[in-house]
Amino acid sequence: LLYGMMLVSGNDATVAVAEHIAGSVDAFAKLMTAKAKEIGARDTSFVNSSGLPDVNHYTTAHDLAQIAAYGYRNPAFTKIVSTKEWHVPWDKHVEDRQLKNENRMLWLYRGGNGVKTGYTDAAGRCLVSAANRDGIQLISVVLDSLYMWNDSIAMLDYGFKQVEAKKVVSEGDVIKTIPVLSGRQAQVDLVAEHALSVPVFEGEKLGFYTKVDAPDRVKASVQKGEVLGRLLVMYDGREVAATDLLAAESVEKKSFFRFLHQQLSGVYRFLFA
Repeated sequence: LLYGMMLVSGNDATVAVAEHIAGSVDAFAKLMTAKAKEIGARDTSFVNSSGLPDVNHYTTAHDLAQIAAYGYRNPAFTKIVSTKEWHVPWDKHVEDRQLKNENRMLWLYRGGNGVKTGYTDAAGRCLVSAANRDGIQLISVVLDSLYMWNDSIAMLDYGFKQVEAKKVVSEGDVIKTIPVLSGRQAQVDLVAEHALSVPVFEGEKLGFYTKVDAPDRVKASVQKGEVLGRLLVMYDGREVAATDLLAAESVEKKSFFRFLHQQLSGVYRFLFA
């Protein structure tokens, strides 16, 4: 259903999702509006799940960009809006369906990875588009545009000329080392799962900082690649990027006999030193 909604403007699918989650389209629209205002899209009001015209159904370019930016924090959203084609297995007596994304920016623009086309007589041709280059995610919104593809390309080109990527951390960097209780090794390194970059505009003072969300210690055993924390990139008190912190290696738990052997060895060295 989600791929049908996003790739080929499946308004019927939005109704099915709305009724499944909230019981009705009206109830779901109220949830949508509340969530929009929660994330900063304060000039938006939804009365349906499809975007079809209504005097009380409205938004702004800024709010649509806010909503899209929030969506990119969800890997499932990112995967769906950047998918060019999707194969849908059907009933054995009916030919399988092949969905093709109506967003031509996925083919037209280098790094294009979203988001959604839209059209009604009242709103005109609208496009929320996006692209990711060198870890920098930009979003463009054009409303009632006769040349929405060209306008979107021009806006994204302008954006990428104004900003450059500054790497905060590389994949595999050791971010923190923590003790391992009852482990055969005393400590384990926590490494960044992914590289993180931040957008920096020319002449801008770098206002980004990192925050480590990880325990002070862990109990053995620990498996290599196990998620033990998060590295957050913050700007103006808000999280703007993050990656998991993984155990760099496995640490087995000490056996009782190994522990006993170490204790007796310590006593022996003390008595006969």
